Amino acid sequence: MLIKDWMTKDVITVTPDTSMMKASKILKDKNIRRLPVVDERGKLVGIVTDRDIKEASPSKATTLDVHELYYLLSEIKVKDIMTPNPYTININDTVEKAAAKMLDKKIEGLPVVDDDQNVVGIITDTDIFKVLVNITGVYLDGVQMGFKLPNEPGSLKKILDDLRAHKARIISILSAYEQPEPGFRHVYIRIHGMEKAEENKLRAELEQKYDLLFWVRDHFYPKVS
Repeated sequence: MLIKDWMTKDVITVTPDTSMMKASKILKDKNIRRLPVVDERGKLVGIVTDRDIKEASPSKATTLDVHELYYLLSEIKVKDIMTPNPYTININDTVEKAAAKMLDKKIEGLPVVDDDQNVVGIITDTDIFKVLVNITGVYLDGVQMGFKLPNEPGSLKKILDDLRAHKARIISILSAYEQPEPGFRHVYIRIHGMEKAEENKLRAELEQKYDLLFWVRDHFYPKVS
């Protein structure tokens, strides 16, 4: 899955000389948490977040009067509080790489740049959640089952053959390699709901033949637009 298919494309940016007050208003009005900072050529030079603005704002206990406070805030520019040279991700990289980078660096979003370092979008943890929801097919309900399988050729095919024999319709298949002990993997399969009697037969057969970790029937979860 490529970032360009999941990122926010109409990204809002500011320049280094944008006032902190204006940046704060943009964040509030657009209900966003970060703004890429670009130069006059559109190239990324930094990023400013709502946290940066909060940390740079005077304390509520300040002794400044209203006029002094307004003047102070108007003088603070984005370039004074931004994070320069922020972590980025290329538009042709994968969503998985973005997620790994965000997790590793403990950040909630990445500016997306092209090969010339021009800002073309932004991808956030919310976008990653959308990808997870879409690839798992949770909105389609059904049943998700987990297996512990030997990490060897053909181990998954046997399960798929059994599902096919019961006329189960597969929604998604995912694998994980970090949790099991060496030589094994966890496989998560989601299928469409079945008649209860047939579903019980299928579950009993899979439990007998394989290391079935869990069997969960999901109820409809209303999609949030």
